[in-house]
Amino acid sequence: MLYITKDGHVDAGSRIKLKIIPNIESGKLDKVNGIVVHQTGGSTAEGAFASYQQPKANGAHFLIDRDGQIYQTASLYRVTNHVGHLKSRCIETHNCSSAELKAAGQIRGVKNLSRFEQQKDFPRRFPSNADAIGVEIVGRPVSGEGENAIYETINDQQNDSLRWLVKELANTLSVSMNEVYKHPQVSYKVKTEAGTAKW
Repeated sequence: MLYITKDGHVDAGSRIKLKIIPNIESGKLDKVNGIVVHQTGGSTAEGAFASYQQPKANGAHFLIDRDGQIYQTASLYRVTNHVGHLKSRCIETHNCSSAELKAAGQIRGVKNLSRFEQQKDFPRRFPSNADAIGVEIVGRPVSGEGENAIYETINDQQNDSLRWLVKELANTLSVSMNEVYKHPQVSYKVKTEAGTAKW
């Protein structure tokens, strides 16, 4: 179990270094229903930290560097924008009622489908920005372009840290391990992002 301060910061000694970047924090995070694992798209932690400082930046609650060092970049009590447009959970899991399937089939565009999904209560939808913890792993695409780009392989140190962090977050926040996802599973992202992540 992790010790979380009143500010939503994890006190885990050197295992997690605090590097809170208020710029990526937005509304209050009342309930955590899932964890979404990402890759940064860049080659260094410093590059990710710099991007988090930009106006209207997106970011996640944690970042795992190439050497396995974990940084907490946002409070566990604050929302960060890391998920993007939600896919339809019932379509992705082949579990739609006929009414849901019909309604979803009439919606045009990713943004509109995401808005439709956001109106659903969890667990009828995937975890979203409003109820998911984001974990970024330093790593970038090494070939290809667009949604078919190929991300570099996540190394053993990163995966070891990811396993530990996901287990501790899930236990501490009462999140089912079935609600831990690679980014492209829940949103419209590069298909190989976090493809080699292991927890």
